[in-house]
Amino acid sequence: MALSYRTRKRLALLILVVGLPLYIAVAWGIMGALERPSIWVELLIYVALGIVWALPFKFIFKGIGQPDPDAPDERD
Repeated sequence: MALSYRTRKRLALLILVVGLPLYIAVAWGIMGALERPSIWVELLIYVALGIVWALPFKFIFKGIGQPDPDAPDERD
């Protein structure tokens, strides 16, 4: 089932406003519970986590910054 542009835009906003802060809190909590690794390993972990969070949502964020393709043409 394909999501409409409007639904994807709302879902992307929800993910960014609610999901991302929750993901950051969980990642921070897990890293805080572990023994602190060297600064380079910690940096590598945070960079990897910063990339990995967006992979499952790639199809939602794709094309969100573009004009609505389903909107009627304004020239008509």
